[in-house]
Amino acid sequence: MDNYSDIDRKRPEPPIKRYRRNDESGSSASDDDSYVPYVPVKERKKQQMMKLGRLTQLKEEFGQKGKSSSENEHDDEEEDGQVWGRKSNISLLDQHTELKKMAEAKKESAMERQLKEEEKILESVAEKKALMGVAELAKGIQYEDPIKTSWRPPRCVLNLPAHRHDRVRHKLRILVEGEDVPPPLRTFKEMKFPRGILAGLEAKGITKPTPIQVQGIPTVLSGRDMIGIAFTGSGKTLVFVLPLLMFCVEQEVRLPFIPNEGPYGLIICPSRELAKQTYDIVNHYSDSLRQQGLPQLRVVLAIGGVAVSESLEVINRGVHVMVATPGRLMDMLDKKMVRLDVLQVYLCMDEADRMIDMGFEEDVRTIFSFFKGQRQTLLFSATMPKKIQNFARSALVKPVTINVGRAGAASMNVIQVRSYVKQEAKIVYLLECLQKTSPPVLIFAEKKQDVDAIHEYLLLKGVEAVAIHGGKDQEERSRSVEAFRQGRKDVLVATDVASKGLDFANVQHVINYDMPDDVENYVHRIGRTGRSGRTGIATTFINKANDESVLLDLKHLLIEAKQKVPPFLAELQSENEKYLDLGDERGCSYCGGLGHRITDCPKLEAIQNKQASNIGRRDYLASNAADY
Repeated sequence: MDNYSDIDRKRPEPPIKRYRRNDESGSSASDDDSYVPYVPVKERKKQQMMKLGRLTQLKEEFGQKGKSSSENEHDDEEEDGQVWGRKSNISLLDQHTELKKMAEAKKESAMERQLKEEEKILESVAEKKALMGVAELAKGIQYEDPIKTSWRPPRCVLNLPAHRHDRVRHKLRILVEGEDVPPPLRTFKEMKFPRGILAGLEAKGITKPTPIQVQGIPTVLSGRDMIGIAFTGSGKTLVFVLPLLMFCVEQEVRLPFIPNEGPYGLIICPSRELAKQTYDIVNHYSDSLRQQGLPQLRVVLAIGGVAVSESLEVINRGVHVMVATPGRLMDMLDKKMVRLDVLQVYLCMDEADRMIDMGFEEDVRTIFSFFKGQRQTLLFSATMPKKIQNFARSALVKPVTINVGRAGAASMNVIQVRSYVKQEAKIVYLLECLQKTSPPVLIFAEKKQDVDAIHEYLLLKGVEAVAIHGGKDQEERSRSVEAFRQGRKDVLVATDVASKGLDFANVQHVINYDMPDDVENYVHRIGRTGRSGRTGIATTFINKANDESVLLDLKHLLIEAKQKVPPFLAELQSENEKYLDLGDERGCSYCGGLGHRITDCPKLEAIQNKQASNIGRRDYLASNAADY
């Protein structure tokens, strides 16, 4: 018995069967967690379609949560009573319009966040030091009113209503900013130029002013400070040269310049070639004035490679206009060879943004310190990003900003051609490209050694070519440029020293041997053709070695110019493609590139990395110096 009892104790108890019962409280079977309620096929299909459809996706983006399955008959009903879906009482067109508005509202809010972030970045990198002289900053001198001049627009133009002037600007695509902007003038006679200036213009074949001249010349003649932005080849040089000569003639007639006096007008250029070209233009119109019986104006050229004694010979007799590069001008000011003590000086900086960008910023600020009084300041360029404009305004008095087209836009008269060429095949492909048009042709390369290699290759192939770059002496550079300009040579091979402001007649073709690292340099390069209303071709060699950010800028530059985008460029996509065009500000406000925003600007990143490495290097050197 004991054994059986032990067996009985070890035997497991039989499982207890459990039965589901509906209790009297009426609780449903849904109380069990594992219970899945039955949903009809029709409703399941509807939910699936809504989940896959664009409608539900947009509603979820705006925080509209779906309803539970127990409210299927109301799952498309909004809080305001509107019903969404295919079987609703609202037409699909109305639903689409409403959803589009909601999407735009969300997009605008994202744009606002992006713009605020960009404003912070631009403010953090903005130059805190004003572009003014040391004495003016120290004494807190600020000029409130522009310089007064004796010139006035014709009375018949002044009597016209303001909307007429706005209509003229709109027709010529002129954008102006500033207070009391002078009216635009459509002819040189309305600008009251003397017979000598008109004869000089006629000799050059210029019959009517370009858009930048229509608004720019009256602004300068009125004594206003100005920022002039227009595409390459639009006639910016005459905007500051002609009024300057008018002012100089007026000064000479009233009271002739005595020895060692002057200059009254100062023109600063970033390159020697551009300074020499500007000097020749000033001399041309000065000679035209002298031939009409007006006083002889003395003009001096001060650039590296030209003997200082030649400049001093003119300065000692009293000089009216001085055309200089920053380095030579700084040297002459430091050695007191020239003084800027005329009461009111006319200062013009051509290609101003390139000058500041090329590291001349401190030189320009030092030059400003030599002025003894107020000056009329003019800044001109084809590419002037917002950052440079804001910085430049610190040196101007109630400036007028005149913009013909977007700052940094390529000339619409240039047909831009892109060729995918491997690095090793570039120099061979050059000969094929030279066959596209008749000479003269300009070839640009980034490196000096590439310029020399191309020049040598073309000479071996029997092509009449010359070359210039920063490594050659000034005499050789001047001789090469003149030979090309006069048509004695067919091809000019150059670095970017020839890309800024130089005007060569009848250049039909520009070849970029390599795409520059900066899209602004690209705009200046191709601007050597398609000038003064003529059409030109620009061919650019591209391959995988090029930086993607520069190619993105090029892609959007082509789109802006309404030109064909090749497939290998069209495939490139920016991470922030949707933010490339925000309101009035397109592309990057730091460098002007259209393919990115300032939040991912490669130029800004490179500068910041360089500054950071320099700081680290200074700290390292300082710590080492402390050890000794």
